[in-house]
Amino acid sequence: MPVSARSAPILGPLLWLGLCLAAAPAAGAAAQSGAQEPVAASHPAAHPAHPAHRPAHHAAHEPAGRHPAHAHPRPAMHAPQRLVHHAPAPPIPAPVPVPVPAPPAEPAAAPKGASTGLPLPRYASLRADAVNLRGGPGTRYPIQWVYRRRDLPVRIEREFDVWRLVEDSDGVRGWVHQATLVGTRSFVIPAPAPGSGPPSGLPSGPGSADGVEAGEAQPASAGGDSKPGAGGARVVGRLDPLSVGLPPGAQALRSAPQADAPLVAVLKPGIVGRIRACPAGSGWCKVSVRDYSGWLPRGAFWGVLPDETIQP
Repeated sequence: MPVSARSAPILGPLLWLGLCLAAAPAAGAAAQSGAQEPVAASHPAAHPAHPAHRPAHHAAHEPAGRHPAHAHPRPAMHAPQRLVHHAPAPPIPAPVPVPVPAPPAEPAAAPKGASTGLPLPRYASLRADAVNLRGGPGTRYPIQWVYRRRDLPVRIEREFDVWRLVEDSDGVRGWVHQATLVGTRSFVIPAPAPGSGPPSGLPSGPGSADGVEAGEAQPASAGGDSKPGAGGARVVGRLDPLSVGLPPGAQALRSAPQADAPLVAVLKPGIVGRIRACPAGSGWCKVSVRDYSGWLPRGAFWGVLPDETIQP
């Protein structure tokens, strides 16, 4: 139909309105599709896209082995828990220390001589019938006593070079040369009153050969004659010195290490003899005096340490 110039202004707005009405359904469809795309992207597990329908460039940039993300359900809200107060645990008692016994003390080592290294004190015997006892370790010191008793026991207390500080049974001390001593073990019956008078190694009177009177060894055997080789010993016959009484300071020599053993001889103070044996743990020692041999208690003579053992 032919449009005149008068109707042109009217047709223009009508034409524009028709175009807008025609484009409205297309815009609504586009808006609806755009609103649904994010929902599809946020739920890939619910609507997985088929690999065949995915664009090729998406498959090329997707790492191998990737699994589609799963939707994690929102944790449910838990009801608040009630706090329970527990009683405090009782304190653990401290361990009681167990006392550790101290190790046994080692016995102190006996002192030894500076020259010989032998233990001190120790016993020795005089080698000769004349031994000078000096006031110091040297010949320049004065002579105090002269011992005239071979085999008289002395106790060595100290050592200085070749000199020995000794003490006898009477408690007299002095220095003697080592050459005048010997290691033979001997004993002496001590005097009743030690310290009174000269040392027992000095002569007790004129005409006495060994410093003691004859008859210092009195065997308890029968007979009235002197025994040959007894060296001045006298036979006094059968007697029991415990019944008649021993002379002051005398000791009974027994045939066995028993107080009731048969009597062999009576040894007076000053007699010198040899120690033959002192068994370990025994209170007796076997000794000999001239031709007589028997047993004496350790405390009956001088010349042995209290717990010393002497092998036969």
